[in-house]
Amino acid sequence: MVGFKPTNVPPTVGVKFVAAGTAACMADMVTFPLDTAKVRLQIQGETSGSNKSKIAVGKNANVKPLYRGMYGTIMTISRQEGARALYNGLVAGLHRQMGFASVRIGLYDSVKHFYQNASSQVLPGGSIVPRILAGITTGGIAVTIAQPTDVVKVRLQAQTGTEKRYQGAMLAYRKIAREEGIKGLWKGTAPNVTRTAVVNATELVCYDSFKEKIISMRLMSDNLPCHFVSAFCTGFVTTCVASPVDVVKTRFMNSSEGQYKSAMDCAVRMFKEGGTKAFFKGFMPSFMRLGSWNICMFVFYEQLKRGFTHATISCSNNKNAI
Repeated sequence: MVGFKPTNVPPTVGVKFVAAGTAACMADMVTFPLDTAKVRLQIQGETSGSNKSKIAVGKNANVKPLYRGMYGTIMTISRQEGARALYNGLVAGLHRQMGFASVRIGLYDSVKHFYQNASSQVLPGGSIVPRILAGITTGGIAVTIAQPTDVVKVRLQAQTGTEKRYQGAMLAYRKIAREEGIKGLWKGTAPNVTRTAVVNATELVCYDSFKEKIISMRLMSDNLPCHFVSAFCTGFVTTCVASPVDVVKTRFMNSSEGQYKSAMDCAVRMFKEGGTKAFFKGFMPSFMRLGSWNICMFVFYEQLKRGFTHATISCSNNKNAI
């Protein structure tokens, strides 16, 4: 057995909530350079109003792309801006995960059970529908709460050069609110809710299903290798499904005031300028980032759930002994 052993006592909602936020923060710290590379590749071709992009390489531009591939992007950022630039936006990213992952992952099981009980007379047992609905529900709630942190994270990751729009996460929150109003902090909520509904439903349902199938077929027991394989498969499927919405979300949130009328306008203009492949810009960094993030997050999450539950049981037993 690798890692903590399963307990007979199921983890409480509070344990899941804290474990999900903590695991997501740990995963972010490990994979953040890949996320920064993904954002830079996705916005390559943009010229935002206040950040006249040295990465503007639109279809008709006369300059070569600055970033090529995940490894090349990471090396270019490190060489031109220093290795610390790979972690631009990390603070906002951690803010995001504590508010975002705690809700979308930590509450998933509870909401899933609610939908299963509510639909037990209508749907056959084991139906995937309650799982999908639970993923959409918790994802939508989470992104509505945590949207400002995502806006700040993307903008900090996207800025290049020495003249930066924002000098840190807290200053970025204040500057965006002052210059664009409170609605600026919720910019791109619609595409982000769409993306998160797709990602969360795909991610959690796939992980749930892969893990359940692996255990039921007795390929592996419910331990760390099983969690690793389930998370890797989940990362690939999720990237394929979510990439187009993710690219639109990133470009729209990073855009200057008035650059796009709406997320739909952003998507239409992207299609006109780059065709279908514009929606899959940065696919490999997205997969490497999402795949590695899923592996880290789900492995950490499963272990933290068990660790916290063991600690809770131990504390309870000690109190009873006294």
